[in-house]
Amino acid sequence: MKPLQSSFLDYASFAVALQHTCVISDPWVEGEERFRIKPIVLESSVYAKLKHAAEDIGRLYDEISAIVWSRPALLDEFFHLTPYQKLMWLSSSGRWHGIARLDLFLLADGRIQMCEMNSDTPSGEAETVLLNDLCFRHLLDTSGVRNPNQGFAERFCAMVWSSYQASVREPQSQPTIGIVYPTEMPEDLSMIVLYREWLRQAGFIIVAGSPYNLHSMANARVGMFDTPLDIILRHYKTDWWGERLPVWRDADDFPDPAPLDRELRALIGAELAGMVTVVNPLGAVLTQNKLTMAFVWQHINLFSEQAQTNIRRYVPETQRLCDSNILVIQSAKNEWVLKSDYGCEGDEVIIGRFATQEQWEVCLAMAVPERWIVQRFFEVMPEEVKSGNEGTSNQQLLPNYGVYLVGGSASGIYTRLARVATDYRAISAPTFIL
Repeated sequence: MKPLQSSFLDYASFAVALQHTCVISDPWVEGEERFRIKPIVLESSVYAKLKHAAEDIGRLYDEISAIVWSRPALLDEFFHLTPYQKLMWLSSSGRWHGIARLDLFLLADGRIQMCEMNSDTPSGEAETVLLNDLCFRHLLDTSGVRNPNQGFAERFCAMVWSSYQASVREPQSQPTIGIVYPTEMPEDLSMIVLYREWLRQAGFIIVAGSPYNLHSMANARVGMFDTPLDIILRHYKTDWWGERLPVWRDADDFPDPAPLDRELRALIGAELAGMVTVVNPLGAVLTQNKLTMAFVWQHINLFSEQAQTNIRRYVPETQRLCDSNILVIQSAKNEWVLKSDYGCEGDEVIIGRFATQEQWEVCLAMAVPERWIVQRFFEVMPEEVKSGNEGTSNQQLLPNYGVYLVGGSASGIYTRLARVATDYRAISAPTFIL
């Protein structure tokens, strides 16, 4: 197949078109291009493998939730959850899922490895949908390729509606949704704007604000700005609702370490009364915790035969730092990655191979051991980037294939390209299927 050609003349013309969506307004980050016009093109068999892996891992996390729900002592003994984190988990009845994103990597030998699952407040939906839509419309020839993210909005809204009908006592024909997000942070504002538009078009009534705008109302209701809510679409991380504790021994305390007691009481009270449904459920406080990846290895015999196969197939060898032989981990830094329990999007991730020995040893010494995992490093199959008239290779980028689960089904893909670890500097690329 010939390389796909775009009608965009250059990145500047693409950036103007992107800004005209009135959703994404930042095509550059720190002066560098944040997106790529040239698409990633996956063969349908490869995309099918990625989707299958994401759904397998989603089912694995369902088993994790069931196992921990039946063994509540694990909340203290293995996960060391705080009192308010346990409150969120226990109030959820083990429910954790609505939408999640699996960050998956292809290895040279054809295997797929997971980096993490963001099941709490997955982001990137605006880039996932708008970037693919925009670049697909500007292809000069779309024969033979398809946009895998087409219909993402409809599947998302259907999941919200199904979650609502399944969990409230008396579903309304036109429910009111409160979108709860960190209003002081602009990073995911484009996603919130898109959520509002999708849900409005689907017939929901929309209110938006921060957790501090939630309050109790009469008849066991929870409201926002004096408006009773039927659904809370939560884009405020569970580890921010609860107690905030440093993950480094030498770190200062958070300026706002107290849990959101009043807001949690209002939300949980209304949910337990069957008056509101929360998407994603607060049970994501457990599944978002990276100690789950150590749990599946340490307690693999608790899982079904199929889950055990999937643990070995997709989850890199993982152990809690507090269970590790520190001298071995220190001396073999190139084989391990250090990750905190609730860090995300590359935050609080130290890749031993790209750290000095001194940096590695300091991080191991300063990490609160119950809050960290060490995970076996794996080599990602890179994508070569060509430049110049001769087409010589000047750099290699590592693709992170973020496959979304919506109601347990693989429902779209968000590809980011990074030189080392996937963080906010990673380049977002449209992804099409051949």
